[in-house]
Amino acid sequence: MQTLYHKEEHFRGSNTVKDIVIGMADGLTVPFALAAGISGAITAAHIVVTAGAAEIAAGSIAMGLGGYLAARSESEHYQSEKRREEQEIVNMPEEEAREVAEVFMGYGLTAEESAKVVASLRLRPDAWRDFMMRFELGLEEPDPTRALKSAATIAVSYIVGGIIPLSPYLIFSNSTQALYYSIALTLSALLVFGFIKGRFTGVSGMKSAIQTVLVGGVAAAVAYTLAKLIA
Repeated sequence: MQTLYHKEEHFRGSNTVKDIVIGMADGLTVPFALAAGISGAITAAHIVVTAGAAEIAAGSIAMGLGGYLAARSESEHYQSEKRREEQEIVNMPEEEAREVAEVFMGYGLTAEESAKVVASLRLRPDAWRDFMMRFELGLEEPDPTRALKSAATIAVSYIVGGIIPLSPYLIFSNSTQALYYSIALTLSALLVFGFIKGRFTGVSGMKSAIQTVLVGGVAAAVAYTLAKLIA
């Protein structure tokens, strides 16, 4: 007899994708705007490369550190709330039991049905705590290696994104000529990146692509115009 079953496919790499989006988006946009701005003031491409490389190094470190601190803060917040829930289960069990019952009744269970589940959880303090963390506070336990992974992912994504707009300046000695290729290359990369980002985040791929291109294009245009006006 053939067994039929339903296998659910859920995307589980949301944190990694979020980090890639953060790093790549800024990596493409910020060095692109910087290179465009400098190109509006000088014609020596090697100066653009030097300034761009310095910005990519500083930016990747800053962005990676920001990701690390954010992930650490998330983990510390979870542990703090976990300790608080453990204390409340010991010090005010009746109040916590009432809150559990309210959660289940919110899903349509009767008071009598909820009472049975509450009684079962009271025999399992760890399960009770985990239930409250998830359904009362809406918190999931973070991956203990999340901070370092986040920092590395964001930093590497920033570097990869930043190399794209700078690459034409490594080929052409005139920054104005290199700028045209940088614009075409970067806007194409932003278009593709925005489309892929949209597919992963559940937004229309084309809408996400257009938004991403507009943000990068406006940033570069403003930087270039300001440099021209000041120079």
